[in-house]
Amino acid sequence: MKLALVTETYPPEVNGVAMTLARLAKGLALRGHEVEVIRPRQKGEASPVTLASLSPQVAEYVVPGVAIPSYTSLRMGLPVRGRLIRRWREVRPDVVHVATEGPLGLAALSAARRLGLPVTSSFHTNFHAYGGHYGLELLKGLALRYLRWFHNRTSCTLVPTAGGARQLAEEGFRGVGVLARGVDTTLFHPQKRSEQLRATWGAAATDPVAIYVGRIAAEKNLGLAVQAFAALQRVVPDARFVLVGDGPERAVLARRHPEFIWAGVRRGDELAAHYASADLFIFPSVTETFGNVVTEAMASGLVVVAFDYASAREHLRDGNNGYTVPLPDPGGFVAKVGEVAADRGAWPGIRSRARETTLEITWDAVIDRFAAQLEVSRTKP
Repeated sequence: MKLALVTETYPPEVNGVAMTLARLAKGLALRGHEVEVIRPRQKGEASPVTLASLSPQVAEYVVPGVAIPSYTSLRMGLPVRGRLIRRWREVRPDVVHVATEGPLGLAALSAARRLGLPVTSSFHTNFHAYGGHYGLELLKGLALRYLRWFHNRTSCTLVPTAGGARQLAEEGFRGVGVLARGVDTTLFHPQKRSEQLRATWGAAATDPVAIYVGRIAAEKNLGLAVQAFAALQRVVPDARFVLVGDGPERAVLARRHPEFIWAGVRRGDELAAHYASADLFIFPSVTETFGNVVTEAMASGLVVVAFDYASAREHLRDGNNGYTVPLPDPGGFVAKVGEVAADRGAWPGIRSRARETTLEITWDAVIDRFAAQLEVSRTKP
């Protein structure tokens, strides 16, 4: 099978969506499929980036990009419909999978339909839920109508959770299916814990370290993370808070809270060490379609506190392998962190069961299911 995978984010831009797509691309290539990733050139890229570290079978076709308003660290692809038509006439894919609803995704959808190519899509980011965080509250309804129109022009739309699939179906999305996300339990492992790294954070062996990993951005609800950490610190004054990632809100928050450890973007073994060297994962986001960081934290043996939806609903059992809070209840979230802090004797069991849970979430099964779903779309009349 020849797959054209159209996306905005992909290595070297590293986030949950990008790494999920990288896993899928590499997994398909290792199974003998031909994969070409179509994506925009990101800021600072002088030339196309080689993906040999992922798989020599994964090719790239890089198109022009432009900065996303209010999110200038990322670039979105331009509507290069004509270029894609010429490309796919020359090298015709069996299936086009579109993982972005932006101008590049719309161009790809139009080009594929013009050429009679099967098109599937995935729903990775709740853009319509982001509106209120960027002064676009009035456009949420319009965004949802556009997303529904876009995805209903593809043969199927894949989302990471059953809850997400039900929600989209209730909103009128057709052909919705579930494509779960795996976790690398070899990379993310409690054995990556580093007392030397903890020492750089000023944390003694018995001092609890809370951590957040992800974009430092308004839609991640980090004001609530700060409140939750304050609740932790009221119980354990020597607690530390480490934030891993970057984004448009980092400079402002760092000025307000210089006492926090701002670790910046970490990848690979460095990221794994940061996870494993912490104790409590605080994740207050309410705009995720999945939230890979939750399962990464679980695999690293952390005590996770998150709202009860997306990946947390799929994999966390409150009081058993982590802690969840019903949506929307910011006060309950802060209170839960305080309660968890006061019951540190339960942490070893929680951490062990969190790790055990992730051992059942394999990427091999996810990739096999993705290949099967693409094959069905490819052979539909």
